[in-house]
Amino acid sequence: MASDTARDRLIVALDVPDAGQARALVERLGDSVSFYKLGMEIVYGGGLDLASRLVGEGKRVFLDLKLHDIPTTVERATAQIARIGATFLTVHAYPQTLAAAVSGKAGSSLKILGVTVMTSYDNADLAAAGYRSGVRETVERRALQTRDAGADGIILSAAEVAELRALVGADLLLVTPGIRPAGSDANDQKRIVTPGEAIRAGADYLVVGRPVTAAGDPRRAAEAIVEEIAAASAP
Repeated sequence: MASDTARDRLIVALDVPDAGQARALVERLGDSVSFYKLGMEIVYGGGLDLASRLVGEGKRVFLDLKLHDIPTTVERATAQIARIGATFLTVHAYPQTLAAAVSGKAGSSLKILGVTVMTSYDNADLAAAGYRSGVRETVERRALQTRDAGADGIILSAAEVAELRALVGADLLLVTPGIRPAGSDANDQKRIVTPGEAIRAGADYLVVGRPVTAAGDPRRAAEAIVEEIAAASAP
């Protein structure tokens, strides 16, 4: 990450229903964005072909697929993603799943990000699912298990970056969604963190969706975030 520019640290989420709409957004953003996240919705709408095209055009791709299955399946699926040339892939941060993904990406530049606890879960949800620990303890345990498995980072709430950075040190990449530039609409986000705040807290990459993709001028919105990242990164 040290060699990445401020522009490289912004990941724009292509949270749209199909590859055609995503392609139109990419063309509108032009060279203001170098890194895109494709989640399950767009992947099931032709997104894997789009991912390959983006990589071929020199863009970086984050496939947010949250893999979790028996180890052999996870390992083979990860190897397929690595062949596409993706930069990031999410898997659920269970030790067997992490180890399988790390094995599957061997020999490639793909980086594995662990999903610790889904941000829609609270302590009651974990208890209902049979977990003995609450959200905070589970997140911390899985962050350490991600590091120990040889994976590359975790994806987490921007509001938790400072705490997790103190726990794992510089060993893991911290990738944060839920970013809202100052003055933008919160939409359904309850804990707002600006790009500058997230970078200063220790985030490595910021995932931004609607503040860019729903803006009247998406290119200018992306450029403004990059400027804020650069200012927050300055010594």
